[in-house]
Amino acid sequence: MPLGTLDRSPPPFFKQGPSALSKLMVCSALALFLMVADARFEIAQPLRAAVATALYPLEWLAMRPVLGLRFVGTYFESLQSAQASEAAARRKLALQSLRANRVEELEIENGRLRKLLELRERIGTRAQAAEVLYDAADPYSRKVIIDRGLAHGIAPGSPVVDESGVLGQVTRVHPLVSEVTLVIDREQAIPVLNARTGSRSLAYGDPSGQGGVLELRYMPGNADVQVGDLLTTSGVDGVYPPGLPVARVVKVERRADSGFARIECAPQALVQGARHVMVLTPLSAELPQRPPPEDAAAAVRKGQRK
Repeated sequence: MPLGTLDRSPPPFFKQGPSALSKLMVCSALALFLMVADARFEIAQPLRAAVATALYPLEWLAMRPVLGLRFVGTYFESLQSAQASEAAARRKLALQSLRANRVEELEIENGRLRKLLELRERIGTRAQAAEVLYDAADPYSRKVIIDRGLAHGIAPGSPVVDESGVLGQVTRVHPLVSEVTLVIDREQAIPVLNARTGSRSLAYGDPSGQGGVLELRYMPGNADVQVGDLLTTSGVDGVYPPGLPVARVVKVERRADSGFARIECAPQALVQGARHVMVLTPLSAELPQRPPPEDAAAAVRKGQRK
């Protein structure tokens, strides 16, 4: 086809019809009419509902990443908050437990101190309170260190008791502290009296037993000793006041191959948990001192001259 025969005129759409300004004004008026009609009569509500329903799946898919990120952030935030709350609750529980244990410890300590005061009134000898600082470092002996010494008037050989009975005896005195050998030490011996029968014997410490015990040695096999007998201080040694609880018989073995019975006794004092104790003045120090012989002879001559 020759080029001259082609129609080179513009399409009718651009050649005929209203102008662009007219179209803008018509569309603007139509939009304003629709807005007013929708505001007054809600004529576009069904169309809006249909479009919203059709677009909901797309909106749901589009919101999944946002909601996922928000959930992850909330999860970690909630986890940190829960961990912080748990740590705070644990600290509070530990503090309350500490306070409860402290209250219980104070109640026990108060009860022991009351018993010590009652014991001091019952003994009737001079005594002063002391506190156990720590156990002695020697692993082959059973000794404790108390916070009283020469500066407080403590003398070697002084009996030491707690609220339950005889704990031991002061064996070494320093200026500010003293060493107390417990009744269960292997080198410790104490004269005792069976409160049921009135018989006297000697109790020796035996730390090899479970928790430490005392043993009545050289007792005949037919000795009248029963499980449950209470042993108290006899007072014949001039150190311990008479009547203080020492131990209670827990085991009696009468062996046919030996003429002596094996008698084990449990100490009445808290040999493993004593904290507050009373240091007594030795019984010999409470007795009136005898005058020297020359003073006694002078007193006799003075009385004869009168």
